[in-house]
Amino acid sequence: MKEATKLITLDRHDQRILTLLQQQGRITNNELAEQIGLSPAACWRRVKALEESGVIRRFAALVEPSLVGQPLSALVMVTLVRHHIDNTVEFENRILQYPEVLQCYATTGNADFVLRVVIEDMAAYDRFLNEKLFTLDGISQVNSNFVLRNIKEETAIPIR
Repeated sequence: MKEATKLITLDRHDQRILTLLQQQGRITNNELAEQIGLSPAACWRRVKALEESGVIRRFAALVEPSLVGQPLSALVMVTLVRHHIDNTVEFENRILQYPEVLQCYATTGNADFVLRVVIEDMAAYDRFLNEKLFTLDGISQVNSNFVLRNIKEETAIPIR
């Protein structure tokens, strides 16, 4: 189980650092320091502190799925047969092993979990369902919604 989340207090420099890093993840420390109005050493210390505190989880490149052969996106709602900790833990552990599942959320409402799956085509999605998802114990229902087009897809968290 996750520990309770402790809110981190951010001053205006930290807020600006986070905003800029989310926009330009490859910005150099010197450029970042200049835009923030800090010395490079002070800026570097702040970025390191934000990483160590967990505010910055990691740095990553955002890849266009369609250009690497993964143009099909599906939102998959999964309902379990029973809400028992063993079913939930087993489901979560298996989902973590599936690279085509980019996000998995435990949710309230009609579904117990919502997955975001990115995959090559419908045949590959059918294989994903039959060879992976449907082999998991404790699943009652699976409902799939396919993404027709992206209206908004952001990664940056608003920093206030």
